[in-house]
Amino acid sequence: MSMAASDVPAKGPTRPALIAYGAALVALALDQASKYWVVNVLDLPDRFQYHLSQVFNLTMVWNDGVSYGFLKAHGGMGRWALALFSFVVAAALAAWVWRSVRALPAAGVGLIMGGAIGNALDRVRMGRVVDFLDFSGSHVFPWVFNVADSAITVGVALLILDSVLGERRR
Repeated sequence: MSMAASDVPAKGPTRPALIAYGAALVALALDQASKYWVVNVLDLPDRFQYHLSQVFNLTMVWNDGVSYGFLKAHGGMGRWALALFSFVVAAALAAWVWRSVRALPAAGVGLIMGGAIGNALDRVRMGRVVDFLDFSGSHVFPWVFNVADSAITVGVALLILDSVLGERRR
Protein backbone atom coordinates (compact mmCIF):
# COMPACT_ATOMS: atom_id res chain seq x y z
CA MET A 1 0.00 0.00 0.00
CA SER A 2 1.55 3.28 -1.06
CA MET A 3 1.03 6.62 0.61
CA ALA A 4 -0.03 9.72 -1.29
CA ALA A 5 2.24 12.74 -1.00
CA SER A 6 -0.40 14.51 1.10
CA ASP A 7 -0.36 11.62 3.63
CA VAL A 8 3.36 11.97 4.34
CA PRO A 9 4.02 14.09 7.41
CA ALA A 10 5.73 17.34 6.50
CA LYS A 11 9.36 17.70 7.52
CA GLY A 12 10.52 21.03 8.78
CA PRO A 13 8.57 24.03 9.95
CA THR A 14 5.26 25.13 8.51
CA ARG A 15 4.92 28.42 6.59
CA PRO A 16 3.37 30.16 9.64
CA ALA A 17 6.32 28.93 11.72
CA LEU A 18 8.68 30.58 9.26
CA ILE A 19 6.65 33.77 9.68
CA ALA A 20 7.11 33.45 13.44
CA TYR A 21 10.85 32.94 13.18
CA GLY A 22 11.12 35.88 10.76
CA ALA A 23 9.11 38.11 13.10
CA ALA A 24 11.36 37.06 15.98
CA LEU A 25 14.49 37.95 14.02
CA VAL A 26 13.11 41.33 12.94
CA ALA A 27 11.99 42.19 16.49
CA LEU A 28 15.34 41.09 17.92
CA ALA A 29 17.35 43.03 15.32
CA LEU A 30 15.32 46.23 15.76
CA ASP A 31 15.52 45.93 19.53
CA GLN A 32 19.26 45.39 19.70
CA ALA A 33 20.02 48.04 17.04
CA SER A 34 17.89 50.65 18.84
CA LYS A 35 19.53 49.86 22.19
CA TYR A 36 23.00 50.07 20.65
CA TRP A 37 22.07 53.43 19.13
CA VAL A 38 20.74 55.01 22.33
CA VAL A 39 23.58 53.68 24.52
CA ASN A 40 26.58 54.08 22.20
CA VAL A 41 25.65 56.72 19.61
CA LEU A 42 23.32 59.06 21.52
CA ASP A 43 25.19 58.35 24.78
CA LEU A 44 21.86 58.35 26.60
CA PRO A 45 23.25 56.83 29.84
CA ASP A 46 25.35 60.00 30.36
CA ARG A 47 22.81 62.49 28.99
CA PHE A 48 19.80 60.82 30.68
CA GLN A 49 17.16 62.38 28.41
CA TYR A 50 16.52 63.87 25.00
CA HIS A 51 13.39 66.00 25.10
CA LEU A 52 11.74 65.55 21.71
CA SER A 53 8.16 66.72 22.27
CA GLN A 54 5.51 67.27 24.90
CA VAL A 55 4.47 63.66 24.46
CA PHE A 56 7.64 61.73 23.60
CA ASN A 57 11.18 61.70 24.99
CA LEU A 58 14.15 59.39 24.96
CA THR A 59 14.82 58.76 28.65
CA MET A 60 17.46 56.37 29.97
CA VAL A 61 16.17 53.80 32.44
CA TRP A 62 18.10 50.72 33.53
CA ASN A 63 15.41 48.13 34.24
CA ASP A 64 16.25 45.39 36.75
CA GLY A 65 12.68 44.05 36.65
CA VAL A 66 10.72 41.83 34.33
CA SER A 67 8.27 44.04 32.47
CA TYR A 68 7.86 47.75 33.01
CA GLY A 69 10.03 47.41 36.12
CA PHE A 70 7.83 44.86 37.88
CA LEU A 71 9.36 41.91 39.78
CA LYS A 72 12.83 43.33 40.40
CA ALA A 73 15.72 40.90 39.98
CA HIS A 74 17.77 41.65 43.06
CA GLY A 75 21.37 40.50 42.82
CA GLY A 76 23.27 38.44 40.29
CA MET A 77 21.20 35.29 40.72
CA GLY A 78 18.00 37.14 39.90
CA ARG A 79 19.56 38.56 36.75
CA TRP A 80 20.64 35.14 35.52
CA ALA A 81 17.36 33.52 36.54
CA LEU A 82 15.36 36.09 34.55
CA ALA A 83 17.66 35.70 31.53
CA LEU A 84 17.44 31.90 31.68
CA PHE A 85 13.66 32.04 32.08
CA SER A 86 13.38 34.30 29.01
CA PHE A 87 15.54 31.98 26.90
CA VAL A 88 13.55 28.92 28.03
CA VAL A 89 10.24 30.63 27.22
CA ALA A 90 11.53 31.65 23.78
CA ALA A 91 12.74 28.09 23.09
CA ALA A 92 9.42 26.61 24.22
CA LEU A 93 7.52 29.04 21.98
CA ALA A 94 9.84 28.22 19.05
CA ALA A 95 9.11 24.52 19.49
CA TRP A 96 5.39 25.10 19.92
CA VAL A 97 5.06 27.25 16.79
CA TRP A 98 7.01 24.74 14.64
CA ARG A 99 3.77 23.08 13.46
CA SER A 100 1.59 26.21 13.58
CA VAL A 101 -1.09 26.44 10.91
CA ARG A 102 -2.24 30.08 11.14
CA ALA A 103 -0.11 33.14 10.34
CA LEU A 104 -1.62 35.66 12.78
CA PRO A 105 -0.91 33.79 16.02
CA ALA A 106 2.43 32.63 14.63
CA ALA A 107 3.45 36.25 14.02
CA GLY A 108 2.36 37.09 17.57
CA VAL A 109 4.42 34.25 19.00
CA GLY A 110 7.39 35.36 16.91
CA LEU A 111 7.21 38.90 18.25
CA ILE A 112 7.06 37.56 21.81
CA MET A 113 10.10 35.33 21.15
CA GLY A 114 12.12 38.20 19.66
CA GLY A 115 11.24 40.54 22.52
CA ALA A 116 12.04 37.95 25.18
CA ILE A 117 15.42 37.18 23.61
CA GLY A 118 16.23 40.89 23.19
CA ASN A 119 15.66 41.66 26.86
CA ALA A 120 17.45 38.46 27.92
CA LEU A 121 20.51 39.46 25.90
CA ASP A 122 20.57 42.80 27.77
CA ARG A 123 20.54 40.94 31.08
CA VAL A 124 23.40 38.70 29.96
CA ARG A 125 25.52 41.50 28.49
CA MET A 126 24.74 44.41 30.83
CA GLY A 127 23.06 42.91 33.87
CA ARG A 128 19.83 44.82 33.22
CA VAL A 129 17.54 45.91 30.42
CA VAL A 130 17.89 49.17 28.50
CA ASP A 131 14.59 51.10 28.42
CA PHE A 132 14.35 54.46 26.66
CA LEU A 133 10.98 55.03 24.92
CA ASP A 134 9.20 57.56 27.14
CA PHE A 135 5.63 58.52 26.27
CA SER A 136 4.83 59.62 29.84
CA GLY A 137 3.90 63.09 28.60
CA SER A 138 0.93 61.49 26.85
CA HIS A 139 -0.50 60.39 30.23
CA VAL A 140 -1.42 57.13 28.47
CA PHE A 141 1.86 55.22 28.88
CA PRO A 142 3.42 56.13 32.24
CA TRP A 143 6.30 53.67 31.76
CA VAL A 144 9.60 53.88 29.94
CA PHE A 145 10.02 50.83 27.72
CA ASN A 146 11.92 49.52 24.68
CA VAL A 147 11.37 47.86 21.30
CA ALA A 148 11.45 44.36 22.86
CA ASP A 149 8.68 45.31 25.30
CA SER A 150 6.69 46.73 22.39
CA ALA A 151 7.16 43.52 20.37
CA ILE A 152 5.96 41.42 23.31
CA THR A 153 2.91 43.66 23.79
CA VAL A 154 2.00 43.60 20.08
CA GLY A 155 2.56 39.82 20.02
CA VAL A 156 0.16 39.29 22.91
CA ALA A 157 -2.36 41.61 21.20
CA LEU A 158 -2.13 39.50 18.01
CA LEU A 159 -2.79 36.33 20.02
CA ILE A 160 -5.83 37.94 21.65
CA LEU A 161 -7.05 39.19 18.27
CA ASP A 162 -6.67 35.71 16.79
CA SER A 163 -8.61 34.27 19.73
CA VAL A 164 -11.45 36.77 19.24
CA LEU A 165 -11.53 36.19 15.48
CA GLY A 166 -11.49 32.42 16.08
CA GLU A 167 -14.52 32.68 18.35
CA ARG A 168 -16.38 34.66 15.68
CA ARG A 169 -15.58 32.03 13.05
CA ARG A 170 -17.17 29.36 15.26
